[in-house]
Amino acid sequence: MNTDTNSSQTTSLDGSTVLLNIENLIKSHMSALDRLKNVSREQHEMLEDILANDTVFVKHSETAKEAAKIKQSTKAQIMKRPEVFGISEKIKSLREEKKTLENALSDYLKEYQRLSGQNTIEDEKGEVCEIVFTAKLSKKSRYNP
Repeated sequence: MNTDTNSSQTTSLDGSTVLLNIENLIKSHMSALDRLKNVSREQHEMLEDILANDTVFVKHSETAKEAAKIKQSTKAQIMKRPEVFGISEKIKSLREEKKTLENALSDYLKEYQRLSGQNTIEDEKGEVCEIVFTAKLSKKSRYNP
C-alpha cells in the first residue's frame, strides 16, 4: 500500500472531521445565542412592566422627559450659533476621516499579515501591537444572495 495515499486520506478525513466539528460548534453557539436573546428579552419585558406599574417611577420618568425636552430645545438653540455649528461640522468631518483611516488600516493589516505571516507589528513608538480580527455572522439577505 502507498503510505502517501493513506496519509493524504487520513489528513483529508481529519480535516473533514475538524470542519464538521467546527460547523457543529458554530451551530450550537448560534442556538445558544438565540436562546440567551429570548431569555434576555423576556427578562427585560418583565422589568419594563414592573417599572411601568410603579407610580413613583412613572411620575419621575415624566418629569425627566419634560426636562430632557427643555434640554434638547436649549441645545438646538445653541447649535444654531455660527461658531458652534462650525465646531459641529468639524467633529463630523473628523469622524468620517477617522472611519476612513480605520478601514484603510484594517485592509493594510490584513495584507501585512497575509504577506508576512506575522500577527504582530511594531508601531512608531516601538510598542508591539497584536493584529486581531473579529468575525461575526449576519443573516444573508434574500435580496442580496
